[in-house]
Amino acid sequence: MYQNIHIRKEKISDYKKVIELTGKAFKNMPYADGDEDKLVERLRKAPAFISELSLVAESEGKILGHILFTPAIIENRQKQFHTLVSGHVSVLPAFQKQGIGGLLIKAGHKMAVECGFNSVILVGQPEYYPRFGYKPASGWGINTHHALPSDDVFMAVELAENALQNVSGTVVFPPEFG
Repeated sequence: MYQNIHIRKEKISDYKKVIELTGKAFKNMPYADGDEDKLVERLRKAPAFISELSLVAESEGKILGHILFTPAIIENRQKQFHTLVSGHVSVLPAFQKQGIGGLLIKAGHKMAVECGFNSVILVGQPEYYPRFGYKPASGWGINTHHALPSDDVFMAVELAENALQNVSGTVVFPPEFG
């Protein structure tokens, strides 16, 4: 693991570096669509953007990683439930597989709770995210209209005990996700 990592709120002065970092982080990923850096820009400009939920990993003044959570709704015919959607976890390629992404996820979960959220939804690698408590969202009866390669890539985590126990429905992603 890389030493002396500090997780902090992203500053406006970090924006350009984070966009560059995101592009580099996903450049050679087989599942990347090339839009990851543009998604970060769109989410920052969204009316629902919560700056406290955009975090960077920094060491010796260099930004090594970024994570961004954005509010979303799980709705069914009876009710709406508030949740967060995790955008991409981006880490510079030279620093990947050193625990930086995990530090960002854990710090993001802690900040999400401080901001009053108790669950997170994401589309991601099923071999990575379960170590942070993520499980297939279908286990709670939560689904999406987005076409996905498999059920196990659409996951959720409870940030408070039984936070999703009586929640079911379809996730309404912010329009910035496209």
